[in-house]
Amino acid sequence: MSAPSTQTEAAPLIAGQPGVRAAELLVRTPRALRTLGRLLAITVVLIVFGLALIPWQQSVSGTGRVVAFSPLERQQEIDAPIEGRVTKWNVREGSRVKPGELLLELTDNDPSILTRLGEERDAVLARRTATIARVNSIVARQRSLESSRLAGIRGAANRVTMAQERVKAARQALEGSQAAQLAAKLNLERQGRLVEQGLASQRTLELAQLEGVRTATDVERAQAALQAAMGEASALEDDRQRVEHDLTAALDDARASEATALAEEANAAGELARLEVRLARQSTMEVRAPIEGTVLRVKAGQGNSFVKAGEPLLTIVPDTNERAVELWVDGNDMPLLSDGRPVRLQFEGWPAVQFTGWPSVAVGTFGAEVALIDSTDDGTGRFRILVRPDGDEAWPARLYLRQGVRVKGWVLLEQVKLGYELWRLFNGFPPTVAMKEPGTPGKDAKK
Repeated sequence: MSAPSTQTEAAPLIAGQPGVRAAELLVRTPRALRTLGRLLAITVVLIVFGLALIPWQQSVSGTGRVVAFSPLERQQEIDAPIEGRVTKWNVREGSRVKPGELLLELTDNDPSILTRLGEERDAVLARRTATIARVNSIVARQRSLESSRLAGIRGAANRVTMAQERVKAARQALEGSQAAQLAAKLNLERQGRLVEQGLASQRTLELAQLEGVRTATDVERAQAALQAAMGEASALEDDRQRVEHDLTAALDDARASEATALAEEANAAGELARLEVRLARQSTMEVRAPIEGTVLRVKAGQGNSFVKAGEPLLTIVPDTNERAVELWVDGNDMPLLSDGRPVRLQFEGWPAVQFTGWPSVAVGTFGAEVALIDSTDDGTGRFRILVRPDGDEAWPARLYLRQGVRVKGWVLLEQVKLGYELWRLFNGFPPTVAMKEPGTPGKDAKK
């Protein structure tokens, strides 16, 4: 009964001008809703201003994988030491091996190769022994030649000295004969004057003449003896020089023979060393594990599988407790990085919630620090950085975090205001770095 009455009362209002006023009153927003809308708008503005003033952690992201920190503990390939055929495998993929454990056995195509190499080695060893004996004989001959040379030179020198003494004696005899000849000549002249004066007999004169002839003969004999002695001394000097030259030439020839023999001995030693190496390689029919780890891949078959020396046989992943992560970052971000920068890591397979701006509230991430930055890129403009645990929190166990697990990482930079970060992103500016040279650790950042 109330509804018709309401329609009856509202009809006259809609017919005239007062009805428009009534419609406005019906569609007007209630005061409570208007107040709520204003409060919400003010709240949004305050939240925006608040967010613009709160701290924000800048970061550089990169992707990579888990590796061993030491290069010797990373994935390694075991190569074939010799060429041959794989006859027996003692491991398979996934097998755990220890250092020295037998991995596989190889055999050469020639079953008598070791015997032949041994015979060849023995022949070269005998040749080397004979060469060494010849060297020793030549050295002994050199000593004998040196002794003969000294004795021959000493004997020839003594003979030369004796000849020089004979020359000296002949010269003294010549001087005596010349003095006697001069005395005889003076006596002959004096006797001649005395005979002319009648003071001496003719016999005395004849004796003086005979003495002059004798002394002249003695002088000539002394001159001949002197010439002979000088000739003998010259001949003995020439003989001394000949003996010295001959013995020196023989000694030089022995030294040349020694050098030749030493060269042959060195050549035999080198050939023997090469045969020893080849024999040792051919004897290495067993391939053993160099490190402790797990067999990852077996790359060669068995039986008819022929492998060459240096060809990969299998891959081993070493066990390591010192793990690290290699991350690849863009070249534009590389100048912002430095050793010791903190890093947050998210490992594949581990659920995590990462807030890049607020790392303190992240869940499921792990801490690390930059340990190494490569000096050059990988050829595509990316740079590799190596990060290791920071010691504050432990990484997952080795059983669950194996080498090769993919990783997402964030290298933490400086703290700025969120408003500045949004302004930087809108304008395309790089992240904030310290006031020092880029790449140098520092805490005084541009805020």
